[in-house]
Amino acid sequence: MLSPLFIYVHGFNSSPDSIKARLFGDFLKASYKGADIGDYAVPALSHWPLKAVKQLEVLITENPQRQVVLIGSSLGGFYSLWLTERFKNCTAVLVNPAIYPYHLLAEWLGDNENLYTHERYTLTREHLAQLEALTVDKVVDPQRYLLLTQTADETLDYREAVDFFDKSPAFIQPGGSHGFDQFEKLIPAIISFSQGQLSLPEATPLPSFIE
Repeated sequence: MLSPLFIYVHGFNSSPDSIKARLFGDFLKASYKGADIGDYAVPALSHWPLKAVKQLEVLITENPQRQVVLIGSSLGGFYSLWLTERFKNCTAVLVNPAIYPYHLLAEWLGDNENLYTHERYTLTREHLAQLEALTVDKVVDPQRYLLLTQTADETLDYREAVDFFDKSPAFIQPGGSHGFDQFEKLIPAIISFSQGQLSLPEATPLPSFIE
C-alpha cells in the first residue's frame, strides 16, 4: 500500500512559510527519518480561490492511488472541505477552518498584502463570488474529517465549524487563538488520523487574549 501524501493548505494571506506548515514538516523529518510515513507538499496558493483549488486539484489528481491527507488552516480548511467532497481518496484535518469565508472577507475588500510574501493585490467582489461557488452545504461522510479548533479564535466564530462538523471527530480546546496555539501537540493525532485511528490528547484549556 502506498504511503499517504500530506498537503498543507494555508490560509488567507499566508504561505508555505507559515508556522504550522513548518512545524508539521519539521515533525515528519525529526520523527520519521528513514520511515515511509508519507510525502509532504505545501503549495503556495493563489489569492484567487478558483486558481487555488485548481493548484490543489493538480496535486490530488497526480496521485489517484494514494490517500491524500489535506491539512487545511482557516481559508485552507474551506478549500479542503470542497476538495474532500470531490475526491474519494482525500481526508481532511481542519484547523480553525473558515466555514463562510465570503462573509468574513467582505470586510477585507480593497488593497491587501500577503503577510509572508509581501505580494500586493486587490481583493474584489469576484473573489467573494468564487468563494461562494465553492460552498459545501453538508458532508457525505463526516468520518473523513477531523476538526481541530480553539474557542478563543479571534478571527472566526469557532461554533460555526463545531456546528457544521457536529458528526465528525473533533478536538475543541478552550482558549488559544486563530493561529492554533501549541499546534505541534496535535501533530501525532494528525498522523494517527491518517492511519485510520483516532488518538486525541486531552483538550487542556489555554490562555486567551480575547476580552
